Amino acid sequence: MTLSSPLEDPPPHTHGDLRLAVVGLGLRGRLGRHVAERGLPARVVAVCDPLAARRERSRELYPEAAHHADHRPLLDRAANGDLDGVLLTTPDDTHEELAVSFLEAGVAVFVDKPLAITTAGCDRVLDAARRTGTRLYVGHNMRHMPVVRTLRELIAKGAIGEVKAIWCRHFVGHGGDFYFKDWHADRRRTTGLLLQKGAHDLDVIHWLAGGYTVRTQAMGGLTVYGDIAARGGQGERTMTEWYDPGANWPPTSLTGLHDVVDVEDLSMMNMRLDNGVFAAYQQCHFTPDYWRNYTVIGTHGRMENFGDTEGAVVKVWNSRRSGYRVDADLVVEVPSEDGGHGGADPQLVAEFVDFVRAGIPTLTSPIAARQAVAAGCAATESLRADGIPVDIPPLAPELLAHFA
Repeated sequence: MTLSSPLEDPPPHTHGDLRLAVVGLGLRGRLGRHVAERGLPARVVAVCDPLAARRERSRELYPEAAHHADHRPLLDRAANGDLDGVLLTTPDDTHEELAVSFLEAGVAVFVDKPLAITTAGCDRVLDAARRTGTRLYVGHNMRHMPVVRTLRELIAKGAIGEVKAIWCRHFVGHGGDFYFKDWHADRRRTTGLLLQKGAHDLDVIHWLAGGYTVRTQAMGGLTVYGDIAARGGQGERTMTEWYDPGANWPPTSLTGLHDVVDVEDLSMMNMRLDNGVFAAYQQCHFTPDYWRNYTVIGTHGRMENFGDTEGAVVKVWNSRRSGYRVDADLVVEVPSEDGGHGGADPQLVAEFVDFVRAGIPTLTSPIAARQAVAAGCAATESLRADGIPVDIPPLAPELLAHFA
């Protein structure tokens, strides 16, 4: 299983600070702030967003950056040798074209997950990186989340033997606010939430299992939010401006939904991986609580996380048969770290900078990012065809060879 991008080409960037641009100043556009906060050998020299209000708000985050309404001036900077890398934090349907444009300009690319909204789009981005030899990094920050690292470390230590099954239940308690009031609700811009939201968990399942999905089957539907007539969207506001965690309960009381709502709010997906592991993923966007629960079953035990942020624990049962018992054989406290997503976001940016500067191997993987999208796209196809099994398209040998 590929864990890192190629190290031999292009040569490391070792002269001075990296000159970075942040493209897309919505919610994830704040990622670039970790450059200065962590004292990384890089600086944000430019930002880009079509909305003037967002550009203006970003001046506090990036006071020394040039501000642009679109990405073309950044390509001009690249042609003049004045830009080393970009953080693409734009809506999902723009990732493919932007990533290809910057890769072909010789600019190292950090693209937030998902890599693209189609499998073919992912393959096009990977091929651009291969053809140009430009560094490509995909922001699957959950690989850095303490709860996921804890699970993976326990697997590596043999706490449950050989992994045979992984189940993930994703309770998206704020789903109505997060994904049904803006572009996320429109399948033309996301394919669906099994891809858009599920790409994180699918990547984690693959990482914990040590394999990739080859066949999937899914069912689900738009069961709650499709019946809400209070539409109109949120205009140019970002989620932080409309989200109120104490309001909008029950979910049927939501107002201001996007005019187009045609993605599923409930989905259930089954997977067979290339190494014989079986997995299942469930996603619900109208639960009262918001967290992920992973259960990993091996030949010598089972483990499960309770909570996925501060205060979470992973419990392991591996000594004997029994009925239900709360006293697990091993209880591991999940460490707490500062920064978004349990400290994962600043680590993600630091890893990208190290990768571009010195070719240091990464926890994230462009191949794995493609495989997560491919699984999500295939599952969405299955779901919308009443659950027929769908096979994952294989990756071209030249792409596998390049990133292996």
